[in-house]
Amino acid sequence: MLSKHHDPVIAIATAPGRGSVGIVRISGPNVREFAQALAQKTLQPREATYLAFRDAQGVPIDHGLLIFFPGPHSYTGEDVLELQAHGGPIVLQLLVARCFELAQDCRPPRQQPLLPSLRMAQAGEFTQRAFLNDKLDLAQAEAIADLIDASTEAAARSASQSLSGVFSKEVVVLKDALVHLRMLVEATLDFPEEEIDFLKKADAEGQVVRLSQSLSQLTQRAQQGALLREGLTVVIAGQPNAGKSSLLNALAGAELAIVTPIAGTTRDKVQETIQIEGIPIHIVDTAGLRASEDIVEKIGIARTWDAIGAADALVFLHDISQATAAKYIAADEDIASATARILPKHVPIIHVWNKGDLMAPAPSQEGIVISAKHGQGLEALRHKLLEVAGWSAPAGGVFIARERHLQALRRVAAHLENAHLHLKAHIQTLDLMAEELRLAQLALAEITGEFTPDDLLGVIFSKFCIGK
Repeated sequence: MLSKHHDPVIAIATAPGRGSVGIVRISGPNVREFAQALAQKTLQPREATYLAFRDAQGVPIDHGLLIFFPGPHSYTGEDVLELQAHGGPIVLQLLVARCFELAQDCRPPRQQPLLPSLRMAQAGEFTQRAFLNDKLDLAQAEAIADLIDASTEAAARSASQSLSGVFSKEVVVLKDALVHLRMLVEATLDFPEEEIDFLKKADAEGQVVRLSQSLSQLTQRAQQGALLREGLTVVIAGQPNAGKSSLLNALAGAELAIVTPIAGTTRDKVQETIQIEGIPIHIVDTAGLRASEDIVEKIGIARTWDAIGAADALVFLHDISQATAAKYIAADEDIASATARILPKHVPIIHVWNKGDLMAPAPSQEGIVISAKHGQGLEALRHKLLEVAGWSAPAGGVFIARERHLQALRRVAAHLENAHLHLKAHIQTLDLMAEELRLAQLALAEITGEFTPDDLLGVIFSKFCIGK
């Protein structure tokens, strides 16, 4: 995609389907002449012009608005033309076809086509051009996709924060402090006889410590932002008839899963996303775990174990009415042993006792007691899910973040730690300290896109929708 970013591109910029308004967008160099040929009049920049969009024979395709944004004062930084028409898919396709036709037109008095290299835009190409033309940095560009995809109000507001540059500004502040320290260390390498006193007077170690503290705070906020974006996948597992489907329905507030007294009713996993304080929680109901000869049920049980292995948290649901039955206890122990072998050690297990409306828990019973049928204990379970997710809204607010941002911040932390160790070793390893600071700076620059491999850009923008 990067090799062709000078071509003019066109795409339908509104979502597929029917709507009251649809937009066709064109971006690229030298779009002004094309825009005026399409309008058959002189256009004023950023001024909506109402007109008939006509085909080659002069027959109206539709009536709508045409707006021309000359670069660099546009979304992409290039000349941008928007055609706003009625939102029928056929109408918009006809407008795109007409634009391609006009782009190749070289009838007198024109000596050559208006936009001979016009092509369909690839996914995310308009935003990619905005990034390449310094209209926004990479973190802001990603925030656009996150704003579109936000599944909760909190996620949308956090994406808006990142789009406005809050996250990027904090990264830049950290990077500037890092660059200052790096310049200080590298300057001492030219004057080895004075470097120790020079670094002490400049409080180089204090600067490293303060950088690490600022980085830790930024990472904590980024982790919260990543949680808002990705959510938490919670698998409900346990023996048949423990009430897993009832719990899913209770948390979702809807009858999503079939509930019967017959053991083995759930044969396959059922998933629903709920919100708890704005955090998306992806709840997965699974088939009950037991020995079975039923072929279909065995497949469902195998899928349950697959789901458990991929969980961010596990709700191990027990039937409190069977809490003292030896056979039931033994089966629970077998499930616990198998789970310990499959589940990564960092994944939390929440023990929940259902059917608390039938009997009181024993004094020694650990876990949360609920009644999925009557709603008892559900609020405590919701708070526990937030706790294991690690959610705590930072005082400075939340911005949206991605896993690649967290990975970059972790690399910065590792390089700063190494730099601190080299500083303590003084003269012998100051050149290594300077290198660690350089690597930390590069890791930070990846977040905003100052230093980003082209293949990573391709992956990021390919996940955008067409027309954005």
